[in-house]
Amino acid sequence: MKLIVGLGNPGPEYAGTRHNVGFEVIDLLAKRHRILTAKRDFKSVLGDGQIGGERVLLVRPMTYMNLSGEALAAIAQYYHVGCEDILVILDDVALPPGKIRLRFKGSAGGHNGMANIIKLLHTQEIPRIRIGVGAPPPGNLIGHVLARFRKEELPLMREAYERAADAVECALSAGFDIAMNRFNISDKPAPETPPNVPKAGDKKQPDSA
Repeated sequence: MKLIVGLGNPGPEYAGTRHNVGFEVIDLLAKRHRILTAKRDFKSVLGDGQIGGERVLLVRPMTYMNLSGEALAAIAQYYHVGCEDILVILDDVALPPGKIRLRFKGSAGGHNGMANIIKLLHTQEIPRIRIGVGAPPPGNLIGHVLARFRKEELPLMREAYERAADAVECALSAGFDIAMNRFNISDKPAPETPPNVPKAGDKKQPDSA
């Protein structure tokens, strides 16, 4: 079994906020694969189904963000799931809105939900998909992550949820390393060709008279 865990805060007052992008991807996966996410157990909302030939448990912890590890640790222990079979989906203020990044392991990067998971699972080697929600104004991290997206950001975020769900499916069917190679696309623009240097494939033109 694979645990696909989307982080967020429960309750309608938090729906659509930057901190809840993990919930959005879980809901999208459930819709795509017709997985009913209604069971409440282990301080979570759960959905048991199949994605990419793998049995998965879709998980939305209901502990509030800072205690996400309590729910995940209990589920992992009950189902005897190792960290290599867990995939966490979370928000990241270090990435621009709509960008996604896959990582095999790493620190929490200041994310309290991920920090609690690392603490209770006793390892940083937890695969994750980070979804960019934009940087906060100085001194207003909490207000930023608990705020909803601006109207102009919504198309970027909807596309990000689709790509993150695609990445989950790829990781399950082909492996996390292949998903990383496919979805961790560089944001750096290609270097410009210096003036007067012909591009590859260009034919040399005769000098002007």
